[in-house]
Parts: sequence; structure tokens; C-alpha cells
Amino acid sequence: MSAAKGRLVLAEDDVAMRDLLARGLERRGFTVKACATVAEARSALGEVEPDVVLTDLNLPGGASGLDLARAVDEVLPGVPVVVLTAFGSLESAVGAIRAGAYDFVTKPIELDALELVLERAVQHRRMTSELKRLRETVNDARLGPYGLGESPAFRAAQELLARVAGTDSTVLVTGESGTGKELAARALHASSRRAKGPFVAVNCAAMPEALLESELFGHVRGAFTDAHASKPGLFQEANGGTLFLDEVGELPLSLQPKLLRALQERLARPVGGSQELAFDVRVVAATNRDLEEAVEQGRFREDLFYRLNVIGLELPPLRLRGNDVLLLAHHFVGLFARKAQKHVTGLSTPAAQKLLAYPWPGNVRELSNCIERAVALTRFAELTVDDLPEKVQRFQSTQVLPDGADAEALVPLEEVEKRYILRVLAAVGNSRTLAAKTLGLDRKTLYRKLERWGEGGGEDK
Repeated sequence: MSAAKGRLVLAEDDVAMRDLLARGLERRGFTVKACATVAEARSALGEVEPDVVLTDLNLPGGASGLDLARAVDEVLPGVPVVVLTAFGSLESAVGAIRAGAYDFVTKPIELDALELVLERAVQHRRMTSELKRLRETVNDARLGPYGLGESPAFRAAQELLARVAGTDSTVLVTGESGTGKELAARALHASSRRAKGPFVAVNCAAMPEALLESELFGHVRGAFTDAHASKPGLFQEANGGTLFLDEVGELPLSLQPKLLRALQERLARPVGGSQELAFDVRVVAATNRDLEEAVEQGRFREDLFYRLNVIGLELPPLRLRGNDVLLLAHHFVGLFARKAQKHVTGLSTPAAQKLLAYPWPGNVRELSNCIERAVALTRFAELTVDDLPEKVQRFQSTQVLPDGADAEALVPLEEVEKRYILRVLAAVGNSRTLAAKTLGLDRKTLYRKLERWGEGGGEDK
């Protein structure tokens, strides 16, 4: 007997109906404990610890299904109760909902419809339990320095970070925009023997080539117009600490040999200078580009790539981190509620389900912005679906058509593949490289498919 769909306590006094429901629901994957009275069902609660309770509204022995619902709320708060009622007793069923029941189903009962209600109830129960656990986990001081997460992908990155933090090896942090590359670099610095030294960051994509060279290596007086005094470069400023080269994939090709020599020799020549200056710096670089592809295309030096990639640390995208989405969401709710001085304590179950369904192309940064906005707008103690951005509310995850689907809705397998690939491509900002990684495809295979479908134009982003 499979318990894949959940454990269920059934309270129904009619023997034939009880047996019919028990057998039908067990065939559909539920583990069922069938009871004839409220007293029997109450005893079963501690024994079974059900995910959902299904009860007739009218039961013998002086106690009703409504009494059982109250007992469930006392003994196992949060376990949903679904009420069975005759067609003429709708008013009583609505009263049960108002008293705390999750839902009701009218007789005569269609097992397929009942199964859907029970599945939703079990999902609601499990989501509610997970949200409670995550709220507690957010406050767990044992979580690592690189942020919050429990997923295998996150834990693997965190464990590698912890292992390499104590070395002076150059680290190349890769990952999509918004995955927390600078946070990882700061964690590497904070956990290293250089923690008391400076952490100096520079964005290689944020300034023109001439200015970037001067920033990195410094310049001497008179090296160029307006160079009225000598200025040390960031390699000197970071001496004894860590230099973080963000967006290193955007480094101009003409500057790459000078950076390579600096990394090899631990010497930096200021712009306009005749002498090289020694430095003692641990370099951490980061990029959201595929540097191996850039090497193949001649946009990045192969020797510099290997010099930077002594240790590679790849940060997983948020869409591959499962329930970490909710863990982070609760963290951000607490953070932004304190900043806004609002009483917001968490997420409603429907809002949590929407957050889990959305693919988060902007990763943790996008989630943070989403929650900050929701906290600012909400009028409730828990964030609701209406508080979320419209694109999160409207997103529909791809699902396989159920058995019995309308034949007119069925399409050829290649059309299903095309729709799914194009949806993934849109979710990652039309970056073919990121789409190929997400889909588990070779880039060339993805390109061929897109060209075959007439979607091959444009540059990768």
C-alpha cells in the first residue's frame, strides 16, 4: 500500500460508503485509516498522524464531523479537514468551512473530484509545515557565511568555498547574474587568513579601458592629462588582503596580458612608470560569461583563463535550488519588514507556491527585489499572491497533459519540445548559453534546434 499521496483518516458511519471510499482512495495512492465514529477517528489521530482528515458531517454517537474538525485542530493543528455532506446540507458545510475545515465535497461523491480536493489539502499541509520549518531555519546561526540554503547544489558550493578559503589560490567564481558572486568572494575573504586585511572590489565592465588600467595598476605623475600626482593601483590598495575582479569576462583583450603578468609575477607596473611594484594579494575573479566559449572565440586569453581558474567555484541558479527559494524569501521578509517597520511575518501558502513555480532568471537579486516590493505593498501580516509582481503571479510552469486530456489539445512531441525550450530561453533572458546549461544540452545542439524552428537570429546575451 503506497503512501505516496499522503496518510488519511476517514470518518464515515455508512459501512458501504466507508469501504468504497477507503478502497478507492487506497488505489489512488493514499494510506487510509477508516473509522465509524468521531471517537474512533480521534484515537486514530495520534496513531496515524495524518496529512488530511476526511469526515462525514453527520456521524452517530452525539458528535459530528464539526466536532472532529475541532479535535484535529487541538491535537494536530494545521492538518486540513475535508467534510462530506449531502447536497441538501450545503449550509452546514459552509458553516464547517467557517469553523476551520479546509474544504467540503457533496454527495454523491465522484472519486476523481474527491482525489483532487484531497491532493490539494495534502499539498497545503506539507507547504504549511515547510513554511514553518523554514521560518525556524532562517534564524539558525549554524548556516554558513555564503548565505542561506539547504539544497544539495548550494551545499556543494558552500563546502567547496569552505575548503578553499584558507588557501591563497586564485578562485574564479562563476554563475548567472544575481547568484551572489560578490557575496561568495567576501565570504572567501572573511574566512581566510587575510580577513584582517582589505577587501577591494572593482567591476571590470564599469569603466573605460584606460581608466581601468589606471585603477588596477595605478599611475605616476604626468602619465596622462590630469595625472597631477601619482596614485597607487588597486593591487597596492589590496596589499595583505583580497582583490575582487568582478565581471572579469569583460576585461579588454589589450589589458589581459598585463593582468596575466601581474598574477604570474606578483608585480604591477603603474601606468607611465618604469618600475614594477611587488604586492601580496589574493585574487578572486567572477563572471557570468562562459569564459571557455570566450577563449574559443578569441575574446579571452587561454593562459589568463587558466591562471584565474586555479579553483573554479560555480554558484547554482536559484531555479535549481528547490525550497531554498522559500528559505531566502522568509529571510528577506524579516529583513525588509524590520527596515520598513511593518508587522509582516511570512508568506501565505498560495504566495509560496507562486514563488516556487517561478524560474527566477534574476536569481537571488530578483527574489530580494520581489520580496522588498511585496513587503512595502502588503496590508497583511503574511504576503499574499496579490502582493507579488504580476509576472510572478501569472507564470505557469510547464506541465505534462493529464490522462484524458482533450485530443485537440495534443500536439506533436517536437512542438512540445519547441515550446518548452523557447520558454526556458525567455526565462533566462534569451541567453543561449544559459538556456543550454539549464536544458542540459550542448550549445551547438540548441543552436541547431533554434535554426530549424526559425529562431536562430540574433546574438547571445
